[in-house]
Amino acid sequence: MNRFVVRSVMRGLINCRSYCSSSICIGNGQVYRSAIVGRSLQLSGQRNGVAFGGFEWRMMMSSSPASVEKATSEKEDKTENSVKEETKENEVMAVSYWGISRPKITREDGTDWPWNCFMPWETYKADLSIDLKKHHKPKNFTDKFAYRTVKLLRVPTDIFFQRRYGCRAMMLETVAAVPGMVGGMLLHLKSLRKFQQSGGWIKALLEEAENERMHLMTMVELVKPKWYERLLVLTVQGVFFNAFFVLYMLSPKLAHRIVGYLEEEAIHSYTEYLKDIDGGAIENVPAPAIAIDYWRLPKDATLKDVITVIRADEAHHRDVNHFASDIHFQGKELREAPAPLGYH
Repeated sequence: MNRFVVRSVMRGLINCRSYCSSSICIGNGQVYRSAIVGRSLQLSGQRNGVAFGGFEWRMMMSSSPASVEKATSEKEDKTENSVKEETKENEVMAVSYWGISRPKITREDGTDWPWNCFMPWETYKADLSIDLKKHHKPKNFTDKFAYRTVKLLRVPTDIFFQRRYGCRAMMLETVAAVPGMVGGMLLHLKSLRKFQQSGGWIKALLEEAENERMHLMTMVELVKPKWYERLLVLTVQGVFFNAFFVLYMLSPKLAHRIVGYLEEEAIHSYTEYLKDIDGGAIENVPAPAIAIDYWRLPKDATLKDVITVIRADEAHHRDVNHFASDIHFQGKELREAPAPLGYH
């Protein structure tokens, strides 16, 4: 029997097979209890890192000291922290992976620029010296058709909004921002098809559309549209966009003439708006921050100042569209005449 035991011990020392995870381990002053779960052929263990052999039991260790639980908890905390750090690094990489980031932009006084929808170099001071009373007299059938069409469209607008010029202006801007976008888009496609320059008219019309959109963003700050007004906007925009798209494809000169007369009506509407402000029917509230930055208005600007600069913009759009229509009436293309870039 002793010979068998000695032989087993020697075999274990020679093979150096030690299963610390399934053994009775004694080391560093800590004792681990184990439970027998398997076969009994060889005893294996470890004392201070030295293996000893015998019969083998497959065991499941369970540690009792609190220090072991503490070590396990600390390990889990480290793992969780490392996962959080890795996640955070991945998020940063996802944002900056393409190297796209907005540089720090400030106002002239050094404060941070608060807007993402437009930049400081896109702001301007409106030209208030423009002639507001200029009118294109209808000369031929196309002009008369355009003029009467616009006058006809004004009737339901007057009935629905009456003298609620805030809501009226909001609705007007949702329509006025469409022609420039449609015209610019179609000229863009034409330029691609024919391999021709546009003479700057693509950019000019898109500038007009963007300027009208900024009018709308300003009016939304002043007038909160009701649910049925939002529904009306969806309906009118859907109908007008498709109708104007087809019209511009068929006759650009008629399309621009209609827009010119629409801008004349816009000037009239904003003039009436100003009359109600001066008469006290509409409160002359402080100007929205977006309007102050976009038109470079003084800090103490009011609603009257905002409506005044918007009306001047509409007068410039009137001139641009009547000018574009005149170019077509002369049998030329827009690219043959210089586009009024930056002409608000």
